[in-house]
Amino acid sequence: MKYFEYNAPVTLTFFLISFGVLVLSWLTGKKSNYFFSSERASLLNPFTYIRLFTNILGHEGFIHFSSNFLKILLLGPMIEEKYGSINLLIMILITAFITGVINFMIGKYRILGASNIVFMLIALSAFANMTDKIPLTLVFIIIFYFIDELIQLFSNDGVSHFGHLTGAICGVAFGFICQNGNIVDLITNIIK
Repeated sequence: MKYFEYNAPVTLTFFLISFGVLVLSWLTGKKSNYFFSSERASLLNPFTYIRLFTNILGHEGFIHFSSNFLKILLLGPMIEEKYGSINLLIMILITAFITGVINFMIGKYRILGASNIVFMLIALSAFANMTDKIPLTLVFIIIFYFIDELIQLFSNDGVSHFGHLTGAICGVAFGFICQNGNIVDLITNIIK
């Protein structure tokens, strides 16, 4: 008899890899965070490109990690069931990449952590039951999260509010895209 189910493979794998990266960070005195963060760096360094994706795996510490992954483990399985594992994986990778590129171009600080993915999932969750009308929950989420992040954007708290906004914008875009199909089909049509 099975007692456990690997019910959301992308969400759970993301959690386990990020937890492994957190343990590696502890073991190396945070030196390994270089590979799991993104910042303005030389375009000749191949790690610059890899770090555009891996920045979502690194975290400053357990509180930072648990804050992000409590939300990801709550929202991820619902989103993964609604849109499919492959679509969720692509959405995560695109959001990580866009956030990394924006931070590379205009950011002042190194970014790491999955809060952009949290904001993407929050925005996507508002689309979960969307039909032909825009749900008020989506409107309120957009109003509250965007206003809060815009206000905090100008604070000097060391948090990447651009990353949060980018994640939310990606989530809204993916939500609208997925109302008319899915990400895999969109990418396939672009490649053709």
